[in-house]
Order: sequence, then C-alpha cells, then structure tokens
Amino acid sequence: MLTPFVLEGHGVRLEPLSPGHAPGLAAAAAEGRDSYGFTPVPDGLAGAEAYLRAAEDHRLSGEGLRFAVLQGDRVVGSTGYFDLQVFTPQMRVVLAPTDALPPTVLEIGGTWYAASAQRTGVNTAAKLLLLTQAFDRWGALRVTLKTDARNARSRAAIERLGASFEGVRRVEMRAADGGVRDSAYYSIVAAEWPAIRDRLIDRLR
Repeated sequence: MLTPFVLEGHGVRLEPLSPGHAPGLAAAAAEGRDSYGFTPVPDGLAGAEAYLRAAEDHRLSGEGLRFAVLQGDRVVGSTGYFDLQVFTPQMRVVLAPTDALPPTVLEIGGTWYAASAQRTGVNTAAKLLLLTQAFDRWGALRVTLKTDARNARSRAAIERLGASFEGVRRVEMRAADGGVRDSAYYSIVAAEWPAIRDRLIDRLR
C-alpha cells in the first residue's frame, strides 16, 4: 500500500488522519452543521473516533488515503483520495497502489470543512496540493471528483477548480441523509492539468 505522507503549502497542511485528530475534527464539525446535509461529517468526539477508524480501515485496504486539513495548528476539515487504481503495462487493473506502483486513476473526495473555513481559500489550496501529488508526482492520467447531484454548493466548488462535468450517475450510492443518491461526476485529465494548476495558483496569490 502507499506510505502515508504529508502535503503542505499555500497556508494549509494535509496530515494523514490519526487518532490524535479526533478532538480537532469534532471541534471543526461542531462550528455549524447546517451545510452538511449532503456530506458525511463526524458528530461529536465519539463520531470523530468512529470516522478515524473507518479511515484507517480504508487505508489498510489499499483503497485510499484520508487527511486532516489544518491551518496552523487548527484542524479545519478533512479530504482524501479514494478509488485508487493502477493500469499496469499489461493493462491489468491493480486496486491497491504502492509507492513503487502509484495510482493511474483516482478520486479526490470526502471533503468537508468547518463553517469558518468555507468560502475561503482553504479548499482551493487543499485541492491544489492533492492534484499536484496526483499528476506531478504519481503521473496520474485522470482524477475524478463527484458529489451528490443535489449539492449545488459542492458542484459549484468542483466547477471552480476547472473540472469537466461528465454527467449524472443515477442511484449511485448511499446518501448522507439516509436515502440513495444520484452522483454528479466531474474529471480532470492529465492534458488539462497544467492550465488548471496555473489558474489555481493564480487564485491563491
């Protein structure tokens, strides 16, 4: 599996989720929960601890890596990599990338922020770090971003990154509100990345 790593720059730091992040995650999620209708967000310290256990299971399975997003010493949310896949030279698909065999295609998601970090540069900075790792260090060919099709705020944030809308996949997964959701799919491919990277950097200056 991939060795956990830290990403830092543009005023934010992404640390692999660990038990020590539980109080910070709980505090960040408690600032105001009215924007979390479509997003699974931990509730209280016990909820944060369960969230961290699920993240560790996710990492150990090789399916992805989740991060705490920090400004200074304060946790302001979480984001991560999901659905990591490798295309081998023989065109086989490997579902558990390693440091020597990094992902070819992947998803960035599971993103939520404290109320005080929303509508700031935090999301742009965090996504720039994650996308730079994916395209410039791993050599990924494609990054997927998806959200509940009803989540207009999340869709607008994805579109501001420069991702291309691909369509809506109906009845795609369990929704945060307990139902079953349609998911709006977006993507960035390697050929688009240099221009998107430059625009994101400009936005953070």
